[in-house]
Amino acid sequence: MASLKEVKTRIASVNNTRKITSAMKMVASSKLHHAQHAIERMRPYEKKLNGMMSAFVASLEGEVSSQFSVERKIERVALVVFSSNSSLCGGFNGNVIKQMRQTIEDYRAQGIEVAHLYPIGKKVTEAAKKMNFSIEKELSEILDKPQYAPIAALSAELMRQYSAKEIDRVEILYHHFKSAGSQVLTTEQFLPVKLEVMESTSGISDYIIEPSLQKMIENLIPKALHLKLYSAMLDNLASEHAARVIAMQVATDNADELLRELTLQYNKTRQQAITAELLDIVGGSLQ
Repeated sequence: MASLKEVKTRIASVNNTRKITSAMKMVASSKLHHAQHAIERMRPYEKKLNGMMSAFVASLEGEVSSQFSVERKIERVALVVFSSNSSLCGGFNGNVIKQMRQTIEDYRAQGIEVAHLYPIGKKVTEAAKKMNFSIEKELSEILDKPQYAPIAALSAELMRQYSAKEIDRVEILYHHFKSAGSQVLTTEQFLPVKLEVMESTSGISDYIIEPSLQKMIENLIPKALHLKLYSAMLDNLASEHAARVIAMQVATDNADELLRELTLQYNKTRQQAITAELLDIVGGSLQ
């Protein structure tokens, strides 16, 4: 059985760890509040823009054509993968890295080359380097201060590569934020764009569009793609902070449970020591 000093040292150590995890939970909760507010403000714009495009597509006669919606034989693909810059967020990073490896293996099994990999986040960047991918540009700093311009620049580069036929498909891997307790690992096709008509779309036949509906759609597609990638980043940030809140809460609960067990062990050990001393005193007085 451990001595009183050893148990007391462990209690102090666990108590210090509990203070750290509790503080990290509060910090993550604050960041989650801001990230959740940002994605909730962004979603109405994304929904409205998608609704406008769907209405335009529904109002066009014949097939809608765009250089970013052309389906062609897939030989080269690009992946945009979001993770976090720091750890202590449960299986958040491990899950997305595992999905990235599985996606790459699936493409290679089909004879398709993963020509470009754009990791956004230090954890997935480290994993990509271990897989011998050459990282053309470090994008992890985007997550520290999320802004629209760097993401729009990346989106524009992907669109340029697709229109130049350097790649045939672009997919994004990220965690979709549903709630503070639910984050869904998601794989979405970024390019080519799927121009679909939403069931709730009623059309815009009462409006006059200048110069034309086709031209309007061509102008809206780049904006929609920029916004889609930016929304994915905000989704991923909110998911990261939510995962960290849960992980730190679990760690704090485990520390509380361990403190109760150690305190009980300390009291039992102390009681045994006192009882042994009393027996020694009584035994000595009887002699």
